[in-house]
Amino acid sequence: MAPFVAAVLGVGGIFYGLVVLLDFKELDTNAKLDAKTLFDLVKLSFGVVAGAGALVALVVAYRRQRVDEAGAHRETTRLHTESFSLAVDKLGSESPAVRLGGVHALAGLADDAPDDNLRQTCIDVLCAYLQLPFTPDPGNDPAHQEEHHRYLALRKVRTQFFVSSASITNALRAPSAPGKAPTSTSQASPSTST
Repeated sequence: MAPFVAAVLGVGGIFYGLVVLLDFKELDTNAKLDAKTLFDLVKLSFGVVAGAGALVALVVAYRRQRVDEAGAHRETTRLHTESFSLAVDKLGSESPAVRLGGVHALAGLADDAPDDNLRQTCIDVLCAYLQLPFTPDPGNDPAHQEEHHRYLALRKVRTQFFVSSASITNALRAPSAPGKAPTSTSQASPSTST
């Protein structure tokens, strides 16, 4: 509504400026208007009304577009938040395979985040997960075989984390071209071993 009021005030100011600039005198009320002048006045009136109508339509369309974009952003953020919650739940699982799925899910969410704050949140959670304490390798002793397998599975999860975080970091450093999807974390191969 404010742009419309500003436009009306602007047109009024221009009209007043022209009246003052052209030194417009009072209208002669005794003079009769001929048909051509009356027709020109009607055309001018229709032009002004059509211009005002077009301005109102433009303002309404602009506001509708902004409301639609804000709604789409809210919906995208809501879907991202739901997916984020599910991925974080996977990180807390006892199963290393489910944890690995959580790492992949968070890396994918970071790639597809609708804004930088949500991307940074995914990265922060992955970094916090990496800083959690872990049990050292019990060795190849047959008595501790199950712990050794668990250690190897969790090491795989941590290795995959490094691959995912490297992919996210590369995506943040070199933004993709318009219309090109960011690099997927599943295409990277593990190059580190812990």
